[in-house]
Amino acid sequence: MSLEKKIIAPTNIYYGWIIVAIGLISMAFWFGIRSSFSIFYVALLEDYPWSRGETAAVQSVALITYSILAPLVGGLIDRLGPRRIVGTGILVLASGLALCAFVKTLVQFYLYYGVVMAAGITCISIVSYSAILANWFEKKRGLASGIAVSGMGIGTFFLVPLSQYFIGLWGWRITFVALGGLVLIILFPLVVIFLRHRPQELGLMPDGLRGDEDLNNSLPGSMEPERPEMDWTFKKALEAKSFWALLGLILFAMMGVFIVLVHHVKFLVDTGIDKMTAAMVFGLIGIISSGFRIFWGWLSDRIGRELAYTMGMICICIGVCSLLLIHTVGARVLVYPFFVFFGIGWGVTAPMFIAAAADLFKGRIFGLIYGIMEGGVGIGAAFGAWVAGYIFDRAHSYQWAFALALAVLVLSGLLMWVAAPGKIHKIKKT
Repeated sequence: MSLEKKIIAPTNIYYGWIIVAIGLISMAFWFGIRSSFSIFYVALLEDYPWSRGETAAVQSVALITYSILAPLVGGLIDRLGPRRIVGTGILVLASGLALCAFVKTLVQFYLYYGVVMAAGITCISIVSYSAILANWFEKKRGLASGIAVSGMGIGTFFLVPLSQYFIGLWGWRITFVALGGLVLIILFPLVVIFLRHRPQELGLMPDGLRGDEDLNNSLPGSMEPERPEMDWTFKKALEAKSFWALLGLILFAMMGVFIVLVHHVKFLVDTGIDKMTAAMVFGLIGIISSGFRIFWGWLSDRIGRELAYTMGMICICIGVCSLLLIHTVGARVLVYPFFVFFGIGWGVTAPMFIAAAADLFKGRIFGLIYGIMEGGVGIGAAFGAWVAGYIFDRAHSYQWAFALALAVLVLSGLLMWVAAPGKIHKIKKT
C-alpha cells in the first residue's frame, strides 16, 4: 500500500463517507450562494432603477452558463479527476464574487455574476459530486447522495440569512467579497487535500467492501444485484427513452422550483413581511429540505425512486398551492405550510436526480451524461427565474407564475415513471 493510502485512510471509517462530507460542504456553498441571489436581488432593486425581469435574468444567465459548462465539467472530471477541476473552480468562484462588489451597471452584473461566478460555481456543484459518488457507492447510493445534497439546504439555511445580515451591516458589495472569502478559506483546502475520484485509488471498493467480499451480498435482504454496467456511449444514451425522460423531469422540476426560489422572498416582502423574516423563511425551507434529502434518498433505496419522487412532488405542490392562496386570499398564516411542504418536496429532487441517473447510466462516461442532466437543471432553472419576473412585469402579479410552477412540477412527477430507474435498480420483495 502506498504512503498516501496509509496517511489518508488509516481508520475503519469507510473513506467514501469523507467524500460525502466534502460533497455536503461543497454543495452547501454551491446552493447557499446561488440561493442568496434572492437577497441580493432585493438590495440591488433598491439601489438601481432596473426592472424585476431584467434583474432576475442575471440569475438566468448564470444558470445558462451552468447549463453550458456542466457537461464539460462532468467530462473533465471523468478524464482528469475532481481535485484539479473543483479546485480551479473554487478560485474562479471566489474571483467572480469579489468582482461583483464593483458592479455599477447591469451589464457588469451579467458578466461578473452571470458568467465568471457561474463558471466557478459549476465546478463545486452537484455535477461534480454525482460523478464522484457514483463510484464510491452502490448499495447505499440513495442514502449517500441524500446526505451529500443535504448540504444544499444547510447552505440555504445559513448563507441566505447570513447574507441578509451582512448586507444590513456592511452593504451588498462587501457581502459579495465576504462570501468569496468563505469559499476560499473553508472549501479550497478540503478539496485539495482530501477529495478522491474512485475508491480504487486508496485500495478500496464501493460501499467499503474488501476485495474478497461479494458486493451483491453486502446488504442481505435489501436489494437484488444490479444489472451489469452497460458500456454507455453518448450515441447510445441519446437513443434511450429513459435519457430524455430523465432530462425532461429534471428540467421541469427545476423550472417550477426556481420560479418559487428566486421570487418568493420579494413576493413575501410585497405582502408586508419584513426582509429578515422573509430571508429566515427561505432559510427554513433550506434546513427542512436538508433533512428530507437524506430521508428521500434512504427511502428510495427501499421503495424505489419512482414512488419516493412522486411523494416528494405531492408535497412540493402543496407548498406551491399555499403560496397561491397567500396571493389569492392574503392569509399570511399560510406561509407556514408553504415553507414546510415546499422544503419537504424540494428535498426529493437532487438525491433522486443523482440516484436515478446513476441507476440508469453509471459507466465510464457517467460524468458527461450527468453533466448533460445538470444542463437540464440550468436551463429549467434559468427559464423559471426569468419567466416569473417577466410574468410579474406584464401582469403585476405572481399568480400565473406560481400556477405555472404547479403545472410543471406535476409533469416532472409523471416523467419519473417514464424514465423508470426501478426497472434497473430493483427492490427485493420481502
